[in-house]
Amino acid sequence: MFNERVQSGRAGRRDQTRERVVECAQRLFAERGFAATTVRQIAAEAGVSVGTVMGVGDKDALLLAAFDGWIGAVHSARDVSERVSPDADPVTRIGDAVAPFLALFDADMSLAREYGTVLARGGAATEVFGELAIALHDDFAAVFADAGLDEDAPRAARAVYFAYLGLVMTSAVTGSDAASIRDDLESVAAVILRSPRKDS
Repeated sequence: MFNERVQSGRAGRRDQTRERVVECAQRLFAERGFAATTVRQIAAEAGVSVGTVMGVGDKDALLLAAFDGWIGAVHSARDVSERVSPDADPVTRIGDAVAPFLALFDADMSLAREYGTVLARGGAATEVFGELAIALHDDFAAVFADAGLDEDAPRAARAVYFAYLGLVMTSAVTGSDAASIRDDLESVAAVILRSPRKDS
């Protein structure tokens, strides 16, 4: 029993330290930019050692964790009652589904492009491929189901989700801004919606 409490206390302190490091990284990345922020600065801001910061993750992993937090907050803040009605144009609904996230990217496009570059490099875990992916995929699938794609809706949603990721990942190279990412994603959705299904 004592050992369980000790282990639980250590895990709790480790989680608190991780949260503090990520919060400090978020603040410094937003204030100074990704390139200008060092692990040493993050450590000083968080009041921990460089080794502790590296235990949480390198700069790439910290940037992904920062965006996971920001994107997660956007997901949580979205009110289902504010979503566009099922009768609205499905292409516009796809754009509306990603609009809050693109607004986040648009707020600091330079940092968002760094995020896209880090995502494209791979190698670090991120919720954008986990719970956040499932939620956005489900939003897309609902749009396609309402548009009559029925059993094809999940596949169409997956295609649009991967197109969305690709557009975000390549924004650093293409110089795309939030508006052009939305336009391109809506174009992908429009092509899927007008493509004849294999059984028709």
